[in-house]
Amino acid sequence: MTNTSESSEPNPKPSATEAESGVGALRARRERSAERGKKSKAGRDLPAAIAVGVLLIAVVFTGLFFLPLAFVAIVAVFAVVGCWEVARAFTRSGVEVPLVPLAVAGVLMPFAGYYGGVEAVGFALTGSALLIVLWRIAEGPGKAMASIMASLLILGWVPLLISFSILLFNQEGGSLKLATMLLLVVSNDTFGYLVGAFFGKHPMAPKISPKKSWEGFAGSVGGAMIVGILAAVFLLDQPWWLGLVLAVALVGASTAGDLSESMLKRELGIKDMSNILPGHGGVMDRLDSVVFAVPVMYFLSILLFQAVPGM
Repeated sequence: MTNTSESSEPNPKPSATEAESGVGALRARRERSAERGKKSKAGRDLPAAIAVGVLLIAVVFTGLFFLPLAFVAIVAVFAVVGCWEVARAFTRSGVEVPLVPLAVAGVLMPFAGYYGGVEAVGFALTGSALLIVLWRIAEGPGKAMASIMASLLILGWVPLLISFSILLFNQEGGSLKLATMLLLVVSNDTFGYLVGAFFGKHPMAPKISPKKSWEGFAGSVGGAMIVGILAAVFLLDQPWWLGLVLAVALVGASTAGDLSESMLKRELGIKDMSNILPGHGGVMDRLDSVVFAVPVMYFLSILLFQAVPGM
C-alpha cells in the first residue's frame, strides 16, 4: 500500500527563501501604508502643504504690513507664474499661447493699480490685450484664433483679477481688509476640508470636483462665519453682522473659483497646474480661490462704505 502521508501534509513548512520573500513583502506593505499615512485624503503631502502654506502667508503678510512695494512685487510674481502655469497647460493641450505678452501684463497691471488706481488697470488691460493680438499676428496664422482666445482668458483670469488685491490694498485700511479676505479664504479651505473629509457624502459637482461635498461646503460657511465675525469686530472694528456678509460672499466666490479651475484642469486633462509648491501643486492651485474672492471683497468694501460709517 502506498504511503501518502507526505503528499497529504496540510501545511508544509516554507523554505528560507519563501520566508524572506514574505518578510520583504510585509515590509513593503508597511512602507506603502506609512507613505499613505503622510498624505491627506486629497492625495497631498500634508506636512509639506502646511509648511509651504505657512511660509507663503508669512511672506505675503510681511509685505502687506511692512513693505508695500514688496507686496506689489509679490503679487506681480504670482501673476507671472500663474500666467506661465496656465499658458503651459494650454500649450500641452495643443493651443500655443504666447507667454511674453502675458508676463508683461502680469507685471504691468499690479504696478499700474498701485500707482494709478482702477483707471490705470483698465488702460493696462486694454494695452495688454492689444499686445497679445499683435504678438500672435506676428507669429503667424496657425490656430491664431484659439491662441488669442486662450490668451485673453488667462489675461482676465490671472493678472486682472489678482490686480484687485492692489486696488483693495490702496483703500483706507486696505491691509486689514486684505488680511480679512485671506483669513476667510483660508477658513473656507480649512473648514471645508476638515468637515468634508469626515462627513462628506453628497458631491457638490461630481463631474468637476468629485471630492468637494455639500457637507464640506456647509463646514466652509460655518467656519468662515466664526472667523468673519471675529475679523469684523477685532480687525476691521465693524459690526459683527458685517463678518457674516463677508463670510458668505467670500465662501461663495472662493468655491466658484475652485470649481472653475477644476473644470479647466479637467478640460485640459491635468491634475495640477504645476508642481512648484510641494503639497499644493502650482501657484494657481492656491490662487484659484483668491482671484475670485479679491474682486468680491473690493466691491463689497466700496458698497459697505456707504452703509457702514468708518468702513
